[in-house]
Amino acid sequence: MKIKAAVTHANGDPFVIEPVELDEPKAGELLVKIVACGVCHTDESAQHEQVPTPLPAVLGHEGAGIVEKVGAGVTEFKPGDKVGFSFAYCCKCENCRSGRMASCRDFNKINFGGILREGTSRLSQNGRKLSMFFGQSAFSEYAVVDAENTVKVPYDDIDLGIVAPLGCGIQTGAGTVLNKLKPEFGSSIVVFGCGTVGMSAIMAARIAGCEKIIAVGGNPKSLALALEVGATHTINRKECDDIVGEIREITNGGANYSIDTSGVTDFVRKGLHCLAPLGVEAVVGITAPMEIDMFGELMAEGKTIMGVIEGAANPKLFIPKMLEYYKQGRFPVDKLMKFYDFEDINQAFEDSHNGTAIKAVLRMDHKKN
Repeated sequence: MKIKAAVTHANGDPFVIEPVELDEPKAGELLVKIVACGVCHTDESAQHEQVPTPLPAVLGHEGAGIVEKVGAGVTEFKPGDKVGFSFAYCCKCENCRSGRMASCRDFNKINFGGILREGTSRLSQNGRKLSMFFGQSAFSEYAVVDAENTVKVPYDDIDLGIVAPLGCGIQTGAGTVLNKLKPEFGSSIVVFGCGTVGMSAIMAARIAGCEKIIAVGGNPKSLALALEVGATHTINRKECDDIVGEIREITNGGANYSIDTSGVTDFVRKGLHCLAPLGVEAVVGITAPMEIDMFGELMAEGKTIMGVIEGAANPKLFIPKMLEYYKQGRFPVDKLMKFYDFEDINQAFEDSHNGTAIKAVLRMDHKKN
């Protein structure tokens, strides 16, 4: 079928909405009308070939929509179902079979390699195959998606514009806290970076019952919002000369946990130094190589530093849980979001850069579904 999609033709090119061909779903797949899709830094990394996605491609990996057709063997979904998407995974490796899909051994191949799980793309333009992204390519009017990385929305009254961004950035922040760190009630946590991932971690820390939740960022409006959604303290990195010292004072000697969402090596190190003995740091931002003094910075005080992908989440379980918290008013992700028409995709990315939008979300049609 002929559809419109935002095509990335070459390294650094702007998104261009053009006609493309979308093949029918195969066994185990769905045809979904896309209603909304979040804008994420990972899309931009692929656009500029900082991650190895073959171009030309249709990007977009935080999609949500309505099922139009199901392929052979699909029993979990039917036409008319509201769904959201998350990352793709192989379903066969030891990690997938044990519920740790975010650590799938084929994660890079089937999310960044331009193909679906079965090994081919459903998209083409003028007879030339287009790469797919994260098993969905949701910067599009329609998408063919593997049923395995599709999640049924359990509530009829939730706007799919709210559902869409849960599939990656929000899941990463919230899942790092709730699935991986699992902080004890009354503990302290520091979050470096007040973008989508950081804000989601802050909200999750409040759900977990952390007593002191410290947000570190450089935008006063974002820091104010951090307080609104769950932070107990904020530190403006542009105004504080001793961030580690300030954290140690607030926490009476050091935090129990820290999360770096920035990918800045200096903040990764500060996230380690601000910890109390036996503290744990989670790194979720793409970070340049750096050296660590294994004895002085890590071993001597029994600290732990770990990398976390996609919030260590099983999306079919975790996305409905986030939606339940949202319905309860405990996870106000809508406060992060700003909505754009699909045609304004390049402006949405620009606003994400300049701080106008914390979480930009595209609407493929103008009706809320």
